Amino acid sequence: MTKRLLFGQYLLQQGKVTPRDVDLASSLQRKRNRPFGRIAVSLGYMTPEQVDQVLSRQEEGYALFGEIAIAEGFLAREQVAAVLKEQERHHLYFGEALVEIGAISMEDLQRALRDFNRLVLREARTMGSE
Repeated sequence: MTKRLLFGQYLLQQGKVTPRDVDLASSLQRKRNRPFGRIAVSLGYMTPEQVDQVLSRQEEGYALFGEIAIAEGFLAREQVAAVLKEQERHHLYFGEALVEIGAISMEDLQRALRDFNRLVLREARTMGSE
């Protein structure tokens, strides 16, 4: 099984950005993108202790935060939907972060995303025919 190529790796391979650009954009994302649990606490849906319990459960195996919180009785589906909506409203995508730090223009980003998506689709088709 081949490892999935990430967009930042693709941009590096194409010479569109530098390793420093990738680091700066990733750092900006970490600063801006709020974790699910933090939003749930800020909306009054969960306590910090409940968030810690969910995070501990996540370490045991792959499961989404919201799925675990529902299973534990900490959140209702409607609350998960509200948190996800709030999270999406403020989400900064990697490409947007690159544009914001001036590493790439919006036009170059759109072109690179189109080419990257074509590459990913081509690879998926090739793997599917094996």
